Amino acid sequence: MNYPKELKYTAEHEWIRMESDNIAVVGITDFAQSELGDLVYVEVETVGETLAKDEVFGTVEAVKTTSDLFMPLSGKVTAFNSELDESEGDNPTLINNEPYEGGWIVKIEISDPLELEGLMDAETYEASLS
Repeated sequence: MNYPKELKYTAEHEWIRMESDNIAVVGITDFAQSELGDLVYVEVETVGETLAKDEVFGTVEAVKTTSDLFMPLSGKVTAFNSELDESEGDNPTLINNEPYEGGWIVKIEISDPLELEGLMDAETYEASLS
């Protein structure tokens, strides 16, 4: 499996890529998408909302299960990937095919940069899986 070294990771299998000092892109890891199987629906109804770290910001639905998505950092959800949105691109399998590129889920404006220190690097995340 693939765990890019430039990303940060959570125990709930989200990844975070900083785009600027306070904007982060969030998705689920290669491990998470493989455990879920083929994704059929992604729901994010929190765009524009400010949420605390670990609050639910959306859900992903696979053929057999639905899983909550948790905020990796406190902040405001500023965007939902239109390619995943049912009313626009409607292509949730992008997460299965490109979990770290086209399959990103949301962008957030983080409110506490110090929370980044509590996230795992790729090596620590990979070790947590075994």
